[in-house]
Amino acid sequence: MSQARESTGGVGAFIRNSGYLRKWLILGVAIGVIAGLGAVVFYLAMEYTGRFLLGYLGGYDVPTAAGDGGDAGSTGFPRWWAIPLITMGGALVSAWIVAKLAPEAEGHGTDSAIEAVHSDPRAIRARVVLVKMVSSALTIGSGGSAGREGPTAQISAGFGSLLARRLDLADADGRVAVSIGIGSGIGAIFGAPLGGAVLAASIVYRFDFDYRALIPGFITSGTAYAVYGSILGFDPLFGFVVPDYRFDPVDLPWFAVIGIVAAAVGYLYARTFYATVALTRRLPGNKVVKPAVGGLLVGLMALAIPQILSSGYGWAQAASARETLLLIPVWIVIVLPFAKIVATSLTVGTGGSGGIFGPGVVIGAFVGAAIWRLADLSGLPGIPDGPGVFVVVAMMACFGSVAHAPLAVMIMVAEMTGSFSVLPGAMITVGIAYMLISRTDVSIYEAQRYDRSTEFVPPDR
Repeated sequence: MSQARESTGGVGAFIRNSGYLRKWLILGVAIGVIAGLGAVVFYLAMEYTGRFLLGYLGGYDVPTAAGDGGDAGSTGFPRWWAIPLITMGGALVSAWIVAKLAPEAEGHGTDSAIEAVHSDPRAIRARVVLVKMVSSALTIGSGGSAGREGPTAQISAGFGSLLARRLDLADADGRVAVSIGIGSGIGAIFGAPLGGAVLAASIVYRFDFDYRALIPGFITSGTAYAVYGSILGFDPLFGFVVPDYRFDPVDLPWFAVIGIVAAAVGYLYARTFYATVALTRRLPGNKVVKPAVGGLLVGLMALAIPQILSSGYGWAQAASARETLLLIPVWIVIVLPFAKIVATSLTVGTGGSGGIFGPGVVIGAFVGAAIWRLADLSGLPGIPDGPGVFVVVAMMACFGSVAHAPLAVMIMVAEMTGSFSVLPGAMITVGIAYMLISRTDVSIYEAQRYDRSTEFVPPDR
């Protein structure tokens, strides 16, 4: 044991005494490799859990996005009665594991990692990483409405915290290590390395940008993406949604409308989610029963609106193409953003384990799809032939604004959809949505600080 400590201390001294380039090449590559491998392991765990619980036991195959295989999924529930039981059972077992082994793994995980950056970058326990991975795979695999990014962010942020602890890094270096862990984990699982790197520098503040994490984030996020893609492929998550789109100034009024609506829905998402968290704390019952009840309610909702189950990326994929969007009933397209907000709040807000970034992207996708569908039905002029452009920019605006990371999310969604051609119009949409949200005190990540020098203070209204 003493030899191991001396060895670790020697490595720590070497890294601490290294120059900027050598230090962050070593740390960045190390965190990136773990982020990429962690994303692979979690993805496979989530995939196989879903196939067994929903697929084998429930007889229902969830539709998948193009990058996940592009499976159209099942058209109905052959064993409808099993779906609420599966969502409840998965939430129950997941919550029990968290309560017994690592209570801090409760919820979406990204806030815990952000808080570690600000308060103590050495504080994330190694046990949390494993518990988060297993519990989130159970939650999402059983049909809970949650995203895959929270667990992967906590895996790589946890490794950054471990390095800060074992190598006795300075606090400033420890904060950067955890920040780039967050960004690289999210960037890897979504196949969005540039967005992940920018996210590392922006996600910890509401109205600021940590330039110290940006360049190390390039190294870490690029490494994580290389590892993840080498094993599971480099295709964009949603394929190439609008590869032939060319910016047309005629679309600008529609981009403005999408920005306003996306900001309103993003605001509702954050308010509903944290209202559910607050209500759950006041209700009777322990931390195992409450997520199970939330899971049961999600399963019952899914009998009427199956699109709320699991991550929902396959349904976002369907919403991006005219042919598949027209197959979804109009009322579901309109209601789905709000149903997904409720389902995510019931899944994660009650204490379940999973991310909130992914559902935010799906919510935004159906905001864009609903606007396009209603405009198409009304015969309004100036809309594109297909919904893809509206879907992509609404994805960016809805979550980018409420996460206070507009640039990072805009880049990430462009990478996830292969749709960089929409960026000129998307800047209008995201800019409007972010300016509207910035006039409020709302953020989907409560652990964010106002800026690098002060605690959060709401801006003048």
